[in-house]
Amino acid sequence: MSIPYWWTEMYPLPDGIATPAYVLDEAALLHDLEILRGVQARTGAKILLAQKAFSMYAVYPLLSQYLAGTTASGLYEARLGRETFPGEVHVYSPAYTEAEFGEILQYADHIVFNSLRQLAQFRDRCTGRSIGLRINPECSTQETALYDPCAPGSRLGVRACDLTAFPEVDGLHFHTLCEQNADALAETLSAVEERFGAYLHRCRWVNFGGGHHITRPDYDLKRLEQLITAFSEKYGVQVYLEPGEAVALRAGYLVTQVLDIVHNGMDIAILDTSAACHMPDVLEMPYRPPLCGSGQPGEKVHTYRLSSRTCLAGDIIGDYSFDQPLSIGDRLCFEDMAIYSMVKNNTFNGMPLPDIGILHTDGRYELVKRFGYADFKERLS
Repeated sequence: MSIPYWWTEMYPLPDGIATPAYVLDEAALLHDLEILRGVQARTGAKILLAQKAFSMYAVYPLLSQYLAGTTASGLYEARLGRETFPGEVHVYSPAYTEAEFGEILQYADHIVFNSLRQLAQFRDRCTGRSIGLRINPECSTQETALYDPCAPGSRLGVRACDLTAFPEVDGLHFHTLCEQNADALAETLSAVEERFGAYLHRCRWVNFGGGHHITRPDYDLKRLEQLITAFSEKYGVQVYLEPGEAVALRAGYLVTQVLDIVHNGMDIAILDTSAACHMPDVLEMPYRPPLCGSGQPGEKVHTYRLSSRTCLAGDIIGDYSFDQPLSIGDRLCFEDMAIYSMVKNNTFNGMPLPDIGILHTDGRYELVKRFGYADFKERLS
C-alpha cells in the first residue's frame, strides 16, 4: 500500500490501522476540553456534553474530568450518560411516552418538557428531579430551516404568547443555535429577556442549549463569558450550556483507502467508506468535509471525485484536488469526523461500520471497537 507524502508528514498515524476507521485524536480532544473548562472556571457556568453529537463513551471518563455531565434526547442516551459518565444527567425530548418515562426517571437529574401539556401530564412523577420547560424565543439567527428551532411552525418549545403565568418549574431551556458564534447568543438572549423576562427571576437555572462553537479558533470567548456572567448575576441563576460539536470539534478523523479509480468525464476514486453510511451529514446538510492535504477542484494538479462503494448513485463525498495522483491503496483522512458521524452512521447496502479507535497523546493507537456481520444482522429481523 502506498502512503502519500502529504499523509505521512501531516498525520503520522501508526501502521496497522484497518480502514475505514474513526480515529479520535486525544490531543485535539484535550485541547477542546481545556477551553471548555476555562469557560466554566471564569463564569461559573456548567457545561454538559450533548450526546446527540458525540457519544463515544470510551472517553467519557476523560470528559467527566472537565464537564459537569451529559444531556440526552431520550431514554437510551439518558441511560448511557448515567451508566458511563459521572455527573449530572439532563434529559429533554419533544415528547415523552408513558412506556419510557418511568425508566427515564431512574437516570435523570433534570427533566425538561417541551409543552405545557406534557409538563402537566408528568410533573407529579418527577419527585426529586429538577424540572424545566423549553421555551421558543422566536428569534431565528440562521438561514437553514432544517436546523432552525425558531422557524415558523416549529414544534420545539413554548412561545411567550402560550404562557399566562410562570409554570411550576425550576428552570427554562432554549436551544436556537447551530455552529454559531457568541453574537448569535447575544441576539437570542435579548429575545429571551424581551419575551420571558418576567419569569427569569423566578428560575433557579437557565439552560442556553447547544450550537455554541466555543472551541472554534475564531470564537469570541470573551463575549460569551461576559454574556454568561451578566445574565447569571442579573437573574441569580445557574447557567448551563450543552454543546455537542464543541466538545470534540476537529478532534477526529475518518481514515479510508482508495479501492478503485474509474473515469467518466473526470477521475473518480471509489473509497471503502460512504457518505450515506459513515458521514450522513455530508448529504443531509449538505457540506464538503475537510480532507487532509487536498484542495478545491482545480486548485491542485490532480482533481478527483471521491465516492463510495455503495450502489447509491449520489453517494458522493465531493470533488478534491491533490498535488500528486492518487493510487489504489492510498489512505485518505477526512477531518472533523468525531462529531455527528458515529452517532448517525448506518449499515445501508450492508456496508460494514468503521472501526473506532483512539490516537493517544503518546502516539499509541488503541482499537476500541470493531464491528461485524452481527451488527448488520441484529438491526433487522
